[in-house]
This record gives sequence, C-alpha cells and structure tokens, in this order.
Amino acid sequence: MTDTPVQRFTFILVEEFSHLAFSCAVEPLRIANLVSGKTLYDWQLISENGETATCSNGTVSLVDGGLEDIQSSARLFVLSGIHMKNHVTSSLLAALRRLRAMGTPLGALCSGAWILAEAGFLDGKEASIHWEYHDSFSEAFPDVNLVRNVFVADAPFLTASGGTATADLILHLIEAEHGEELALAVADQMVYNAVRAATAEQKVSLQSRNGIRNAHLVKAITMMKEGLETPVSPTVIAEDLGISTRQLERLFGKFLNTSPKKYYMELRLDKARNLLVQTDQSITDVALACGFENSGHFSRAYRTAFGHAPSLQKSKLT
Repeated sequence: MTDTPVQRFTFILVEEFSHLAFSCAVEPLRIANLVSGKTLYDWQLISENGETATCSNGTVSLVDGGLEDIQSSARLFVLSGIHMKNHVTSSLLAALRRLRAMGTPLGALCSGAWILAEAGFLDGKEASIHWEYHDSFSEAFPDVNLVRNVFVADAPFLTASGGTATADLILHLIEAEHGEELALAVADQMVYNAVRAATAEQKVSLQSRNGIRNAHLVKAITMMKEGLETPVSPTVIAEDLGISTRQLERLFGKFLNTSPKKYYMELRLDKARNLLVQTDQSITDVALACGFENSGHFSRAYRTAFGHAPSLQKSKLT
C-alpha cells in the first residue's frame, strides 16, 4: 500500500490580510494531519518582501519566502483583507500570471478575488468575495459572475468570501480529497458544528434576521436591491406584487418600522457609501450608479443620512 502523497498549499499573504481567514485556512490542514496521523498537507507562506506579512490587526507573520520562491503546489491561494487595491503590484500580478501559465491551481480568500480579477482571470467565471466589497467589485469587474455564496469550489478558480467561509472551503477540499469522515473529524476538533455548503449565502437572510415570513415583503426588498441603479416607485413595486401601495406600506411599517420609500433610499445610500470608500469613482458616477439623477440631489440625501458630504467620505476611512 503506497503512502498518500503530501499536498502542498501555498498562501500568498498580501499586506493587511485577514488573520481570521488565514487561521481558518491553515488550521484545518494542520488538524487533518493530526487527526489522520499522517502528513496529508504541508503549506508555504509567501509575501512580496519575502520576509514578513502584516495582517489587518497589526500582527506580523514570518513567511517562507518571496514571490520568486514559490514551490510546486497542489493549490495556491491569494489571501488579502482590507485595502487590497493598495497592494496590487505589477510583480504580484506577473507572478500570478506566471504560475497560471505553469498550471498551478489558483484561488483566492477574503478579498483576494479582487486581485485575481485584476489579473484578468475571472472574466466570465463565478467568484465569491467578502460581502463588503460586492458593490465596488461589481462596478470594477462587470464581466465577473459575482455570487453571494460563502465559497465557489466548482469553478476554475476557487474563491472563499473570508472569515469562517474559508474554513468551509478547506473542509470541503478535505472531504473531496480524503472523505467525509476526516472532514467531520477536523470540524469536530475545531468545535465547528455549522459547516456550510458552497450554496449558503454570506449574510444572514432577511427572513432570519428579522423573523420575516411575508413573501410579499421579501419579494419587494429583493426588487429594490436588484434595482438600485434604476429605482422604481413603491407604487410600481406594489403593482408587480399584485397588492395595493397601502398594503405595501403597512408591511414595511409592521416588520421594519419604516416606509418603502425610506427603506429604498437607505439601500441606495449604503451602496453609495461602499462605492465612495472602495472605489475611485467620482461623486457624479456614484450618484448615477445609485439611481440619483444628479450629484446635487445625491449630496443632499447623503448629508442628511450620514451627517457629512460625500466628498468627505474618503477622509473618514479607518
């Protein structure tokens, strides 16, 4: 009986990477070795400077080498976190393109899908990214089929949305490669009893979050979210649902303590804030992307909602 070959995972740690996603990636591999009593996996940590990588909480990690030191790997993941756009360098993109040409399976964790998209890998393909970046990602990469799943494992490039979704993806890989029994044993060791399938959505559903079971209200909010760029009136939404405008208003008042018009405006302004923080788009472009006819109307609404003008938003980044 031959020994099971060791699978090497390589993690490129991009500055300000997510420490939570990192732990959720490496720990299941370590525990799989421990539980099985075999070295099923090993891993290599890479950063651009070849010495250290600093995560978003300020912790500094030693790494095994730089981009030029990447060894043959069963899988390679780009792991980033906040401000990932500031750390997309020509050398990083060149290394990823070289590795892809060599046939190395590539993936991304947390906000890493942004970097794979910058490299041109994700056009026409499904990908997952942390929900906080959905609006800006969709604007920057309209040809990518962005999904809200916690991870995507059946595409050429594996992607996980970050945090514990990374553990879900790694456990999925362990199960595929070594069976369900080992994956469950690893999850048990992690005291992780809520392993999610790839099709699970990142954010808690509206129904679960608010205890809503009214189909009309859920459908109305879905229509609003899908029509932020070209908003329609509550009257049109009510007509599409086959109910009266008054009935729609009562549903929003009962379950959400607000009006349809106000709720719709909050959705649009939340998207606007995301775009201002995460992209370099002008205020006019952001206004149009969020369904405002002009920047003046947008600025007034934004100031009312957040207490400052859109032009000041970028200075409030933390």
